[in-house]
Amino acid sequence: MPVRSNKPHKSGATMSDALKKMRIFSLFFVFIEVGLLVALIVCYFHDIPTGFHDLIKDTHWIIVASGILASNALFVWFTELHISSIRQKSDLEAASIIGSDVQEAYNFGQIGLVVTDENNIVMWDNNLFKDRQIDILDTDIFEWRPALKDLQNAPSDMVVKIEANGRNYEVRFLADANLYIFKDTSDYESIFAYSREQATVVGQIIIDNYSDIAGKTEDDNNDLVSKVRGVIFEYAKEHGVLLRRYRNDSYFAICNFSSLEKMEKEGFTILEKVRALGKGQNVIPTLSIGFAHDFPDVNKLNEMASNGIDIAVSRGGDQAVVSRYGEDLKFFGGKTAAVENTSRVQFRSVADSIIGLIKGSSNIIVSGHTDMDMDALGACLGIMAICDWCEKPCQIVYDPRLTEKKTRYAFQGSFSKAEFEHMTITPKEAEEKIKPTTLMIVVDVSVPELVMGAKALEKAAKTIVIDHHRRGASFVDKPVLTYVDPSASSASEIVAEFIHYATANPRIEMSPVFATLMLSGMFLDTNFFKAKSTGIRSFEAAEILKEFGADNQKADDYLKDDYEEYALVTDIVSTAKTPYTGIVYCVSNERNIVERATLSKVANQLLQLKGVNACFVIGKVTEHEIRVSARSNGTVNVQLLCEKLGGGGHFAMAAASFNNGTTALVESRLLDTLDTYLNQAKADIGGSKE
Repeated sequence: MPVRSNKPHKSGATMSDALKKMRIFSLFFVFIEVGLLVALIVCYFHDIPTGFHDLIKDTHWIIVASGILASNALFVWFTELHISSIRQKSDLEAASIIGSDVQEAYNFGQIGLVVTDENNIVMWDNNLFKDRQIDILDTDIFEWRPALKDLQNAPSDMVVKIEANGRNYEVRFLADANLYIFKDTSDYESIFAYSREQATVVGQIIIDNYSDIAGKTEDDNNDLVSKVRGVIFEYAKEHGVLLRRYRNDSYFAICNFSSLEKMEKEGFTILEKVRALGKGQNVIPTLSIGFAHDFPDVNKLNEMASNGIDIAVSRGGDQAVVSRYGEDLKFFGGKTAAVENTSRVQFRSVADSIIGLIKGSSNIIVSGHTDMDMDALGACLGIMAICDWCEKPCQIVYDPRLTEKKTRYAFQGSFSKAEFEHMTITPKEAEEKIKPTTLMIVVDVSVPELVMGAKALEKAAKTIVIDHHRRGASFVDKPVLTYVDPSASSASEIVAEFIHYATANPRIEMSPVFATLMLSGMFLDTNFFKAKSTGIRSFEAAEILKEFGADNQKADDYLKDDYEEYALVTDIVSTAKTPYTGIVYCVSNERNIVERATLSKVANQLLQLKGVNACFVIGKVTEHEIRVSARSNGTVNVQLLCEKLGGGGHFAMAAASFNNGTTALVESRLLDTLDTYLNQAKADIGGSKE
């Protein structure tokens, strides 16, 4: 084992000894010189020896002075030469022992050092760039590397990235020394890029309407099923995706990130290819796809892919959802409206599950969305009817400030003060009443931030979500039961079906007042059964409510406008503009505060005009919030467009909101979104089936 010596290094000792000797010699030289000069002056003035004073002339003094100066100059020159010789010898020894090793360390670490003057002219470098065909002494280096100029006035820890002759560098600048430090990151970035391209991606693919396509025939005998499978396997082979079928309608997929990136750039063309197979057929086949990446655990990736599939299906299918860990979801496709679900078995199964969860809870709190409308209120009352049948206490989260005016008047006017206070609970009280055995049911909304009882929802251990809007990236966390059906026209319709098809004996009863308010909610969301989302189920749900004594006239009265609102609607409609054929938008006067229901009413009215495929209404709903209400006749996916604006909703009915802006700014953003995404949002009419 080597032992470190405490003796000074030879080169260091030599330099120190030399300097010490030079100091002693200089002192001796000066002493002799001064002594001789003093002796000469004493002898001159005292005339020692006699006659010396007369002997010394002025020229002799000049010669003496010149001699002293010459000897001093020679002494200084000799001293400098000697010290320089010693320093050079010392430097050479240090370079041989330390410098070469340091340079090797720099080369090993791919580090380049460049010293410049105040004009950015390179004065020195450590030769890292010689074998890279880069002339580091080129005085224009900082002109063709503008990023380096930014470093000169930046903090010393700032790093910029540059590229030179195919190599990548990270550069730092030390202003005190005018020193640029180059770190070659080419190999690292190459490995990183390769690792990223080859990263594992897990996915799932399902055929949305397999039972409708296959019917009662065997797979081998169904031509359309065979064609769909052929397209799926051909697409997988083309993009390097490994497929394994684990169910008649479902496939497990594995690929690398470069394959996924290629599919994303193409916009998952498999969706259109499969949809095209249905032309001329009674049923249009569609796919739902979920892919997940950027996480090291494949089990987590599989969970993320499954969640993506759930979201794609709950949004109506015919789309791909790409989930990257820690980031927002990406959506592709979604050009067809959701196919109406008429499976009574599913309604019965979900209804019985809800009843079982209600019976197993101590109390139930039900909440709609903020700015609660008639549909949210109707769904809440339907859930309350189920809870009454189960003999479980239930209360509706209600805040008059977060409720639309018509809904507020209808709700409070339909019940006595005592009944109303017994039925409702404030958001703050709801938060306080949440217990581990409490069940919270959220209706007509699935985004936690938009739930009226959001704080109570955060504390709830058990939650149920019932909604008819397409599911977005933000969703209630880990509900025990979820029923999101975009093919339904309203949340009241869904709850009415649960009440009717549940295997309850005796059957669930509901008061005519509840039924009337639920019917009013259906009137609102279906625009009195004229909306594209209206299907057979909507009329059947209305029939169910009529059986419970729903009053058509009262349901209609709840939604009637007063004169001021009618005048406001007419005024907003008069601002209509048509940026594209079939697309209309209106902007309310920024001085007016408009209710959300009024914006929806304007949108519904615009949609009644001939030739209008989609409409958007912009209005100020509070002092600090501007809202966009969108409607479509089913030929344009307004949900996709509103998602690009930061909102969401239903295929033919959506909205978005903006805080602390102006209507002019929102109008500009809407037009930019239409310019960019309108073609993507145009639906495949052949793929829509009601």
